[in-house]
Amino acid sequence: MSALHRARKAAVALTATAAAAATLSLGTPSASAAPQPIVGGTTTTTTSYPFMMQITDASQNQFCGGTLVAPTKVVTAAHCVVDETASSVRVVGGRTYLNGTNGTVSRVGDIWIHPDYTDVTNGDDVAVLTLSTSMPYTTAPYVSSAQTNVYAAGTTARILGWGTTSENGSSSNQLRTATVPVVSDSGCGSAYGSDFVRSDMVCAGYTSGGTDSCQGDSGGPLLIGGVLAGITSWGEGCAKAGYPGVYTRLTTFSSLVTSEVNS
Repeated sequence: MSALHRARKAAVALTATAAAAATLSLGTPSASAAPQPIVGGTTTTTTSYPFMMQITDASQNQFCGGTLVAPTKVVTAAHCVVDETASSVRVVGGRTYLNGTNGTVSRVGDIWIHPDYTDVTNGDDVAVLTLSTSMPYTTAPYVSSAQTNVYAAGTTARILGWGTTSENGSSSNQLRTATVPVVSDSGCGSAYGSDFVRSDMVCAGYTSGGTDSCQGDSGGPLLIGGVLAGITSWGEGCAKAGYPGVYTRLTTFSSLVTSEVNS
């Protein structure tokens, strides 16, 4: 059984189909470097979600998402940028369509990756980008380390991204969004076994599947009550019954993120 990163490591052209995930030989679902978008959602705009950022290569080909939490700070997934350099990445704000030319494009001055990150199934999948250009958009609040009660099972969460609209499908040109319920830790553990690290991860999705983040959505937000509470990280395929999406549990890393935001 194989699991997929929710982000592409190689930038995706609009007309290209999503690359199939490479797999790791593990006894339980594991992750590989493949991107993923919102399945079962609806189109939306960056006017509605101004803090939603595209993370792109130097040619502005989007491969991950991110959340603007301060004018020059973007929270994303470590696996999105672990193989990148500051000079190879751009961040685009205020652009609803991947093929658009509007909005603000910024170079990246610094990439902070959690020092313990090795693989999505080991946790610590969090990174902060420091932008060279200040973004003129409303920022998103994010959870504090004390707000652990936000992850109560059944709580409605919102996901966003430009990822594929079906597993191994094509990326969405327009930003998409969907709502999914938070899954209990026991339910997530039943699905993913030892690859679910309770302190670092939280799951969200329907038992029946059908709605999920997917390839190209990695690094994007899991919003609860309008507050950034998670980061799109990985999962078994996309929108599969019994396999909810896995997100970085941001309360665990909130203090570290704050240190980077204030640096």
